[in-house]
Amino acid sequence: MSRSLVWSLHLLAAVAILAAATAPAPAQVRYPESRVAPVTDTLHGVAITDNYRWLEDQQAPDTRAWITAQNRFREQLMANLPGREAIASRLRELLMVDLLGTPTVRGNRYFFTKRAADQDYPVIFMREGPTGTDVPLVDPNVTAGEVPISVGLGNIAEDGSLFAYAVRRGGEDETVVRFYDVARRRSLPDYLPRARNGSVQITPDKRGFFFTRLTPQGPRLFYRAFGPGAQEQLLYGEGLGSDMGMGAQLSRDGRWLLIRVGRGTSGGNDLFLMDAATRAAPVPMVTGTDRNYDADFAGNRIVIQTDWNAPKGRVLIATPDAPQRERWREIVPEGPYTISGVSLVGGKLWVRYLQDVVARMRGFDLEGRPFRELAMPTLGTLSGLGGDFDRDEAFFSFGSYNTPTTVYRYSVARDQRSVFWRQNVRFDTDAYEVRQVWFTSRDGTRVPMFVAHRRDLALDGTNPVYLTGYGGFNISQTPGFSAQYAVWMERGGIVAVPNLRGGSEFGEAWHRAGMFGNKHNVFDDFIAAAEWLVANRYTSPDQIAIAGGSNGGLLVGAALTQRPDLFRAVVCSVPLLDMLRYERFLLGRFWVSEYGAATDSAQFRYLRAYSPYQNTRPGARYPAVLFETGDGDTRVAPLHARKMTALLQAATSAPVGERPILLKYDTEAGHSGGLPIAKTVEDTTLRLHWVMWQLGMLR
Repeated sequence: MSRSLVWSLHLLAAVAILAAATAPAPAQVRYPESRVAPVTDTLHGVAITDNYRWLEDQQAPDTRAWITAQNRFREQLMANLPGREAIASRLRELLMVDLLGTPTVRGNRYFFTKRAADQDYPVIFMREGPTGTDVPLVDPNVTAGEVPISVGLGNIAEDGSLFAYAVRRGGEDETVVRFYDVARRRSLPDYLPRARNGSVQITPDKRGFFFTRLTPQGPRLFYRAFGPGAQEQLLYGEGLGSDMGMGAQLSRDGRWLLIRVGRGTSGGNDLFLMDAATRAAPVPMVTGTDRNYDADFAGNRIVIQTDWNAPKGRVLIATPDAPQRERWREIVPEGPYTISGVSLVGGKLWVRYLQDVVARMRGFDLEGRPFRELAMPTLGTLSGLGGDFDRDEAFFSFGSYNTPTTVYRYSVARDQRSVFWRQNVRFDTDAYEVRQVWFTSRDGTRVPMFVAHRRDLALDGTNPVYLTGYGGFNISQTPGFSAQYAVWMERGGIVAVPNLRGGSEFGEAWHRAGMFGNKHNVFDDFIAAAEWLVANRYTSPDQIAIAGGSNGGLLVGAALTQRPDLFRAVVCSVPLLDMLRYERFLLGRFWVSEYGAATDSAQFRYLRAYSPYQNTRPGARYPAVLFETGDGDTRVAPLHARKMTALLQAATSAPVGERPILLKYDTEAGHSGGLPIAKTVEDTTLRLHWVMWQLGMLR
């Protein structure tokens, strides 16, 4: 019998037996064939065999055929499940609404992105004055074709007459950078070709611009003049390796350029100051440490936020004529709460804190004297104040799991806030609550968790839970509004988000407690969160779905291989899963400073101990898993999800129809968004539909 005929019979059988949506599939329904072709490497004296190395070749005909078969199998398996259109309809109501980004003001012009409810992509708008008419400037909706094209607002010239914008294809990290002449209402012929471009800074005289680019050799700083025939001038970066990153910030007067050079994502960074007029070699401000430094200009001074000798953060100040670290002066010392960011607006320094992961913002003058505190209405996510040091007007946003996002306009001098824009969605905020609970992890560490659900929830151990987390790269998890979570809670579900070690919620010490050989703490925290929810009768293991993306995909991959008994379903998106090879692909080299690398014998031991791909065991009864990835992910190689799908399908003892291992592979989706809103609805519908199917919630 031919392979194609066998495949067709499998599909027909799957459609027939799953027509009732809940009937278990008979044993003859099988996954698409995944060829086993063992490749064995010896690392530090240990033989490591990889049966699916061939799936690393993304463009090989065998790989493309396998992707097509996996997508078709998933589609057929789910084709007759009830409830899909009801989920999609509600998501359209929540997602297909007007959206507006926080504005940037230059001169008397307000620049922002806005997407109308009937549009696929945000449009770049300009408004003359705070109450002027919104004028569309760059609209990707009129030029987008089959490949999704989105735009993002970049640096704006000081007088508001010129701005940069990024053009992104699908979900790629790479962008084309273009420039827009506001008076003539047209884009200039000058542009930067598709690359990992960043930190475009237009000079005040608008004769040219500085920019950074991540080249195959490493990060580089360039200057380029506007006009025909202009060439890129390399200013700095020769000798910096491919595992380093760079950003740049030009002072408002165009005199100075701050340069931040990072070692990977978690290895600390250096600061340099360049005279932008002479473009002479930059002066080192601080180099050679493993600490983090962020800096910005406050008039003729430089304000630095750092965890140097202060794991929870502090703020110092310097001047361009004496920028070296030994000349810095502390103005806001380390305190009991974590500094999550600073803003320089209205002549004041605004410090954002996380007080036990609750957002706070306090103002200081540049001598460090307290000025004022901005109170927030509830648990939620607070953006930084957007504005200029020499301008009274500022903007910030706030939202929570039960509170749609609102953008506020704020006067520093008058201490007055007004609503600039509010997300207009039909959602009964008062019917839901967001709580913070605490649980104890395996080693005795107390860990907080946000829990959101209907106010009338009964703790009877039967509630479906969507448990998600991240736990890495010094990134905090705070409550924000999500259409996906809103639909989930409306169906009686609970959203649970623990603040795992590896994040920034409690400063750099909390981050380092989840790095390198301490990565097991992250997984222990996540597992303890699920156990706490069960012990406190929120749910049971058969009602827990876990989800995570990127580093969060590694999190749920480790959780499902370590405790397959604790979860019923897993959504594993754009994940890292083969931790013995991850640094070889795309941007993996940047993450060695967070995870380590298998080339180091000590790091190899702990990576091997938790790497999901190497810890999948044949014959185990694994949860149902939906892997999500696609060709457009140019950050985390899609090969991780491809290989793990094949391996887990072969390993699991659970029948296909009972706990399926499925792959959703998109040829456009990636790490950086940029998809049309209709595609977002489609993808979110699939995710929710699949989870609700597995937890018995479909109707």
